[in-house]
This record gives sequence, structure tokens and C-alpha cells, in this order.
Amino acid sequence: MGTSPEGAANRTYAIIGTGAVGGFYGARLQKAGYTVHFLLNSDCEYVRDRGLVVESPYGDFTLPQVNAYCDVRDMPRCDVVVVALKATRNELLPELLPPVVKETGAVLLLQNGWDAEPEAAKILSSEVEKGLALMGGLAFLCSNKTAPGHIRHVDYSEITIAEYASDYRPCGITEKMLEIKSDFESAGIPMELREDLLEARWQKLVWNIPYNGLSVVLDARTDELMADPDTRYLLEELMREVVAGAAALGRVIPESFMRKMLDRTETMKPYLTSMKLDFDNKRPLEVEAIFGNPLRAATSAGAKLPQIEMLYRQLKFLDSGCNSG
Repeated sequence: MGTSPEGAANRTYAIIGTGAVGGFYGARLQKAGYTVHFLLNSDCEYVRDRGLVVESPYGDFTLPQVNAYCDVRDMPRCDVVVVALKATRNELLPELLPPVVKETGAVLLLQNGWDAEPEAAKILSSEVEKGLALMGGLAFLCSNKTAPGHIRHVDYSEITIAEYASDYRPCGITEKMLEIKSDFESAGIPMELREDLLEARWQKLVWNIPYNGLSVVLDARTDELMADPDTRYLLEELMREVVAGAAALGRVIPESFMRKMLDRTETMKPYLTSMKLDFDNKRPLEVEAIFGNPLRAATSAGAKLPQIEMLYRQLKFLDSGCNSG
């Protein structure tokens, strides 16, 4: 399926979860010449026979042949394992990760929410002790999977990554992070490296909590939420509570970052959030990963987050109704 770009190490990639996120980034890496192995679910046979199609403002392309797998046990061990599953499926990680990781490689959890890394560290404790790097990644990406093997990229694409250590201690910038950044940027994907994963995850929550939550509760796209003065007020108030939650855990998010998120969403193409699409399609919502886990951590540290708490309870009610019928 091609070789790595000239001058790059011959790193191989595994994509665990070939949906809107994993499918887009994995396809870009393969298009750039990297060897990529894709784990799929319902459309595995379709993609094995017909490949992947990506529509994108950066240029449409088709990969007529990909390394597609229905069973992780058939996959080779790869240098970098990118987990792009919904956090609602993380109970599968104990069976999905061990067969495909290399002790000298890296695992990148490219997922929404908070607190997945400690669970992955338990699953891979022996590998981590031998040198496996465990990283968290945050994608600022507007992308949907519209049909089997078909990814529609709408806007943005950058990723922020940071390495994980016990209790979310800051790790600094590591050599493996620099290698992954080089690979992704050669595939046309901007990547920012961060020293502190906990800070980076709370910054992503500045966007994820208000927009994902309100999009479901109010049945609205991002542009509709931004256009109305009342919902704009709610967005900003929820963002301020996220900032307060981060502060309770010792992470300072400046006002300028909140403004940056508002400004970027203002210019974003009209978009249905991932949680809204999951709700509309009667799929489980990432309520605990995006709302429950950070809310419990912040309140345990003394923060009062009443608006996030109310949104969390509303989403739990809607999610239970969605999954019961």
C-alpha cells in the first residue's frame, strides 16, 4: 500500500475505529505514502472490496485498496496505534489493544472527553513499563461518515497531542511525539504538541461541553447556536464553567482561548456535532466521557458547576430514552 515519504522512518499505523475521525486521518496518512492498517466494523467487507472515499475541501480522493480488517487478531503489530473509537466503546480496549501494539511504539487515544488514558495504561501496563508511549489526542475536525467507506470532511483538521503519565503529570515534548507530528504534517494534517495532557483535554472541553450538549438538548447546528443571542449567552456561560473546572484541578485556561473557540465556530461551516449525529441515529452518547468524568473530577476538587451539571442530567435522560427505544 505504499512506503513512507522519503526521509521519514518507516513507521506503520493502525487505525482502531475507521469512522469520521479515524477514517479521515488514516486515509490521509495512506495517501501520503504511509502503511496504514484499518480496523472496521459494519462496513469491513465493503471497504476491503471497494476501498475508502474521502470528500474534503482540501481535495477529494479515493483509496481503491486499503488494508482492511474485521478482526484485530488478523492485524500486524504497528508502530503507532491510533484509537478513534467513540468513548462509549472503550470497554472493547482490553481485547483490541494488546494484539496490535509494539512495546517500542506508541498508542494515541484520539477521543473526546476525559479519563480514557488511565484505563488504557492499566490494560497496557507491562508494555508501558517496557517503553510503550501512551498519548492523548484532541482533534479539531468537522467530519462525518455518510455511507460505508465514505468520509465527508467539512472543515478544519488539526490535532493536539500530549503524552500521558500517571495522575496526568506533565511529560514535556518527547521524541515519539515529534516523530508522529512529522508523519501527520507530511500528510497535510497540522499537529500541535503539548507538554500537559490534562490541560489540553480541559481546553478541548471548552468546545465539546457547550456545543455537543446544547446541540442535542436544543436540536441545533453550530451556526444556529452561534446566531441566537440567548444560546450564545449559554455557550459562553458553559465555557466559563469549564474554565472554572480546569482551575479547580490546577490548570489555567485564559479568556483568550475561550474567545478563540467562539471565533473559530463563528466562521465554521454549518455543522451537526458528533453527539447530535449519534442522538439522531439512536446511538449511545458520550455523556460520561465528555460530561460525567470531568464533572466528577472538578466537583471533587471543590468546583461548583451547576449549568454543566444540569446539562449532564438532561443528556443522561435523553440518552436513556434513546437507548431504550
